[in-house]
Amino acid sequence: MKTLERDVQADQRSIALIAEMIHTASLVHDDVIDDASSRRGKHTVNKIWGEKKAVLAGDLILSAASIALARIGNTTVISILTQVIEDLVRGEFLQLGSKENENERFAHYLEKTFKKTASLIANSCKAVSVLGCPDPAVHEIAYQYGKNVGIAFQLIDDVLDFTSCSDRMGKPTSADLKLGLATGPVLFACQQFPEMNAMIMRRFSLPGDVDRAQQYVLQSDGVQQTTYLAQRYCHEAVREISKLRPSPERDALIQLSEIVLTRDK
Repeated sequence: MKTLERDVQADQRSIALIAEMIHTASLVHDDVIDDASSRRGKHTVNKIWGEKKAVLAGDLILSAASIALARIGNTTVISILTQVIEDLVRGEFLQLGSKENENERFAHYLEKTFKKTASLIANSCKAVSVLGCPDPAVHEIAYQYGKNVGIAFQLIDDVLDFTSCSDRMGKPTSADLKLGLATGPVLFACQQFPEMNAMIMRRFSLPGDVDRAQQYVLQSDGVQQTTYLAQRYCHEAVREISKLRPSPERDALIQLSEIVLTRDK
């Protein structure tokens, strides 16, 4: 019995490694797409070795993750984690597009946020629960916890793009605006400053658009509204995970959701 428990824990640790490899590969590829030169204060792979080698490096990391996933040998877990890779690609396509209608635009933003960020966390949590427990209700709790924490994490990341200095973030601030992306703070600000609509549709491509949009965001309550939305997602994550019986692990997951809200980089 002890050996079986150790095997399950080893497979669960493998899920964590696989999730991190998928995440890392996606960042390497993202930096190529965005032509980014720095990440977390370090030069990106494409900056040091060029685009071709960066693409191949991302592919290599994904292939290593696939081999590790196959070794676990659980078809349900394989299906869950391959969904993450599909969602990452679909999320990138969503990010390349934009919506004219304001309501559609926010739904589009949240769908993109789920696919590019939260799906990895939600499905990793679910995969770990599948290995440790046969109860589908527990799998759904794990999934919903990860989904809500993941969306909150990205919302706070989008806030920090406006509120944190470059040195702390390890990347230039207003990076999303420079990439033509309208994130939560921008979309909320647009409700107060409708003149931002034209800038959003042209993806902040005209001279002065980025600076003007940044000023509109800081003059609006866009940052506060996005932070409040992140809090709502974290509260939902806590509500979900609180359905499980009390344990130090459950407490750690509740604490993690609080850390997501208070991080500053």
